Amino acid sequence: MWRDAKYLIAYILPAATLSALWFKGVFAYNTVIVGFVLIPVLEQVLPRSSRNLSEVEEEQQLQKRLFDWLLYANVPILYGLLAYYFHTVAHGQLVAYEVIGLTLSMGITVGAIGINVGHELGHRATAYEQWLAQALLLPALYQHFTIEHNRGHHKNVATPLDPATARRNQSLYRFWWQSVSGSYRNAWRLERERLQKTGKPALSWYNQMLRFTLVQPLWLLGIGLLFGWQVVLAAVAVAVVGVLLLETVNYIEHYGLSRKQLASGYYEPVRPEHSWNSDHELGRIFLYELTRHSDHHYKANRKYQVLRHFDESPQLPLGYPASILLALVPPLWFSLMNPLVDKVAGGKCDFSITN
Repeated sequence: MWRDAKYLIAYILPAATLSALWFKGVFAYNTVIVGFVLIPVLEQVLPRSSRNLSEVEEEQQLQKRLFDWLLYANVPILYGLLAYYFHTVAHGQLVAYEVIGLTLSMGITVGAIGINVGHELGHRATAYEQWLAQALLLPALYQHFTIEHNRGHHKNVATPLDPATARRNQSLYRFWWQSVSGSYRNAWRLERERLQKTGKPALSWYNQMLRFTLVQPLWLLGIGLLFGWQVVLAAVAVAVVGVLLLETVNYIEHYGLSRKQLASGYYEPVRPEHSWNSDHELGRIFLYELTRHSDHHYKANRKYQVLRHFDESPQLPLGYPASILLALVPPLWFSLMNPLVDKVAGGKCDFSITN
């Protein structure tokens, strides 16, 4: 029973945002405190778990619709919190530190239950789950993520072709620009190539990137009409926080890891050692097992509740939240991670930043 119910813990994060909006004041930072103080501290004292399900247990878990509904519930939760946030910013008579705290809290929620759950659903095959994924990505203004992530990142991860793979000695701040700009350009290219293969014109409603380019400004227009034009800036700020959280997770997931280029010019297949993992169970639950990232890349359509630990996958010394904080200080990140990268790569990294 606990194995199933434990994912209810993930709702603590949006609950913290709800409390931040309700109480305001110093409580405006509740989600920041839960995500980047409480969880990192608890992960240092709670045991890790590398246990995998047996084949029988895995089949049982895949038959349970509960795990899907836990994801779907994030759609009304996210949009309900966003409406509350926009109304509070418009009418709450907030002072500056409250606006900052609420925006950070809402942005973290957009990243954690918006982009992250959208990422999980974006790998599903059904049309309604694809639609839910795009709905979750809309508040982050990052709907192109599913195109580049599914068709680009999963193919090119741990190679110089992938903008979402951080090079050794590359700071987080340089990576942000590389990943955000490169992923957006790649999404346009991938969508154009897809339409060419199917014989459809690039300048048509079949082009998802054109649809996203229309829908996302309409989202901001609707916010302006409903809540006032000053709230549009708050909506953009929330999106920026969510996207930077996503890209920081991308940064720590593949930092310094590389696949060898073969004599044929192709790269070796993706293996467990091409992603950093974390077996800190609390972070795993909060992020719907995102931290078991090697298995996700090994089989992208594998559902979160059955993702596996691999002994050969490199393990982050800290959980995801603590790693995110450390990555914000590049010298500390390099001093901790570069020796681990060198150990994983046998003293050689195929691509890195040297200046």
